[in-house]
Amino acid sequence: MATQPLHIKKLVNYGPEDYRLTSGPLPEPGVNELLVKIGACGICASDYHCYHGAPMFWGNDTFPRNVKTPVVAGHEFYGVVHAAGPNALEHFGVALGDRVIAEQIVPCDKCRFCRNGQYWMCEKHDIYGFQASDADGGMTEYMLFKPTSRVHKIPETLTQEECALIEPFSCSIHPVNRGDIQFNDVVVLAGAGTLGLGMIQAIRLKTPKKLIVIDTMPFRLELAKKLGADEVINPLEEDAIARVKSMTDGYGCDVYIEATGNPLAVNQGLQMIRKLGRFVEFSVFSRETTVDWSIIGDRKELDIRGAHLSPGTYETTIDLFSRKLLTADGIVTHRFSLDEWQQAFSTFGSPEAIKILLIPDQNAG
Repeated sequence: MATQPLHIKKLVNYGPEDYRLTSGPLPEPGVNELLVKIGACGICASDYHCYHGAPMFWGNDTFPRNVKTPVVAGHEFYGVVHAAGPNALEHFGVALGDRVIAEQIVPCDKCRFCRNGQYWMCEKHDIYGFQASDADGGMTEYMLFKPTSRVHKIPETLTQEECALIEPFSCSIHPVNRGDIQFNDVVVLAGAGTLGLGMIQAIRLKTPKKLIVIDTMPFRLELAKKLGADEVINPLEEDAIARVKSMTDGYGCDVYIEATGNPLAVNQGLQMIRKLGRFVEFSVFSRETTVDWSIIGDRKELDIRGAHLSPGTYETTIDLFSRKLLTADGIVTHRFSLDEWQQAFSTFGSPEAIKILLIPDQNAG
């Protein structure tokens, strides 16, 4: 076993707006568990909404609470195998020193969904960074990968930024696959944050007739163009619905992917999509969304498809990065140490921020 500290830093969620950087003993891996030294952990929109008390995490009359505290935050992590419990190396097919990533869900492998191979919809649904002890997350120096984790090795050729974007870009690829994009499709993507910028690259690989990206931040729209958007629209400056219809002979887009987390984008999509179109919903919302449901059935007979997590897409993302078909250029905008976590969370959502990383060892690559 490599030299290791007796105590580690970890960012612990005790409740809404009650996160604390604490110190605790180094976790000890059990049977089929890996101890991983964290290289970086990104801050996701769900981390931000959870910190600020969004009902989908903390519960209300509609949503049951799904956060178990105190829990180490963070699910966009990667790291290096530092130590292993009994049988863990064989169990996961890895070696000490390997760079690895675990998918964000820790499936139970017992429920009907897990037994049917639909592990990403596991009924117990433990997600790293949200369920205490069962799934402590990656905003720490070292974490445990649990026995039922889906673990993937990362080639040494990938950069730190690429490694840190494997989780979000894997999430990006799933809704693109759900959109069933065809060569003649006009695709509208609403939202050019980290996930949206990954979706742009994945959509371009599907080669649709036209890709239109909508966002309210000009610098994100500029990056969207560089990454492959054919047209960009700022709905604060022009009528996005009219613009899309003008580019489609008045019919509307064939596929609409919602990745903003803003309820207005849902209504926008229902208005600009054509009859019999495919609407893919991926966002995490901080508040409920109200729509005229008759648009979906009576008026347009739309195909509404949800997209959750990233089933079967981690290996795809790693491969696409390895073949230089995905890029991280321009997407990681800020890096902070664990000690600077408050500044990191405050920076999230600012006009100049896209992906923000917490890096426990500032000297590591």
